[in-house]
Amino acid sequence: MSQISISPYHRFKDPVEVLAFRGNLLTWYDREKRDLPWRRLAEAEVDLDRRAYAVWVSEVMLQQTQVATVISYYTRWMQKWPTLQDLASASLEEVNQLWAGLGYYSRGRRLQEGARKVVEELGGHMPRTAETLQQLLPGVGRYTAGAIASIAFGQATGVVDGNVVRVLCRVRAIGADPSSTPVSQQLWSFAQQLVDPVRPGDFNQAAMELGATVCTPQRPLCNRCPVQHLCQAHQRVEQEQLCASPRLPSSPEIEECALNTGQCQLCPPPSEPWDPTLGVTNFPRKASRKPPREECSATCVVEQPKARGGGRMLLVQRPHSGLLAGLWEFPSVTLEPSGQHPRQALLQELQSWAGPLPAACLRHLGEVVHTFSHIKLTYQVYGLTLDSDTLATTTPPGARWLTREEFCTAAVSTAMKKVFRVYEGQKPGTRQGSKRSLVATPLRQKRPSKGQQVLDGFLRPHRQ
Repeated sequence: MSQISISPYHRFKDPVEVLAFRGNLLTWYDREKRDLPWRRLAEAEVDLDRRAYAVWVSEVMLQQTQVATVISYYTRWMQKWPTLQDLASASLEEVNQLWAGLGYYSRGRRLQEGARKVVEELGGHMPRTAETLQQLLPGVGRYTAGAIASIAFGQATGVVDGNVVRVLCRVRAIGADPSSTPVSQQLWSFAQQLVDPVRPGDFNQAAMELGATVCTPQRPLCNRCPVQHLCQAHQRVEQEQLCASPRLPSSPEIEECALNTGQCQLCPPPSEPWDPTLGVTNFPRKASRKPPREECSATCVVEQPKARGGGRMLLVQRPHSGLLAGLWEFPSVTLEPSGQHPRQALLQELQSWAGPLPAACLRHLGEVVHTFSHIKLTYQVYGLTLDSDTLATTTPPGARWLTREEFCTAAVSTAMKKVFRVYEGQKPGTRQGSKRSLVATPLRQKRPSKGQQVLDGFLRPHRQ
């Protein structure tokens, strides 16, 4: 840290400011905190290992996912696997089933791997410090380790997530790229300086809560902020307004970083000056992101509607590593720009799973675009309806035929749900291209079966 040039302008001036920040933030949190299931569970649980597990699950689910979406997943997860031992004995298939639709599927897999390690190698006891949590548990990084250690075990260790980055960058007027090493190091230093030694877990949750509900990315509610008087960004806005007032021609000069000449590593570069139209949202600086790479795939919904026991569809399992590891999907093939025509490439893939198939019945239905964290994937969607005597007598390992009810509970990705909606909207007897497909049933039609009702609920997009 000694090699980083930082002006005193960005630091907290004295211990009084630190104490004021802690006290005001915790008082606000006690009054305004949201009632969330993982908080209730952690507060009520006296067993430290179970408390740490409850926090761990919530923190992993909340990575890159909104609170409103996580609540139902978290509740179902803790009902199914209330302890580390329960999760350790589950199968990857079960984990993927419950995680389906939550995204970033490797999180669930790593969570189960960690539970197994705790049970099989650590005697069923969670590591008690941020350092050992990060060292011993797969998939547990610095932030997650700090959150578990502070909330479950009371360790006075700070945490920095996206919400805390935003709060600290505004409070200390940090305009440099927060993802850069010098800035990241300083943010963690600030977090450690500020964390309350008596209530570290509550303090860390309060800082994240402030960023999530008040110090938001686009329209922050500065008039509701408990640390507004300590916020350098807010003070800059007030000074700008004073200087712009015709009634105050001798307004004081705006306080700025004395090293704001390209020397201070926390200031924005000279090429990105303060924009008065943005106010406090000048901070933090938005990191430049690489656009996701684009890929194409052909996928086919193969259905045998007149099979014994009801219609069924062919699904195949993805490899147990890489994107969407272990999930089930309709047979798909990656398309290369200079490769085979999608139809021929897909037909070869289908025949490897289901044996000889009638190529003439393969229908192109449309396309689905789904963006993962780093990939924009376009699916060319096909449909193939089979007679009962078309199928091969055996199904190879890694493939299975599912009824519609089974499809609803299988571990399939959101992208495959989108694919199936396209298929349903283009089936004979449905309106072409209807996004609603079979979700809405006209009043005069026969009431859908229980299985169809389950399917409709499964296909209805989650609100996020």
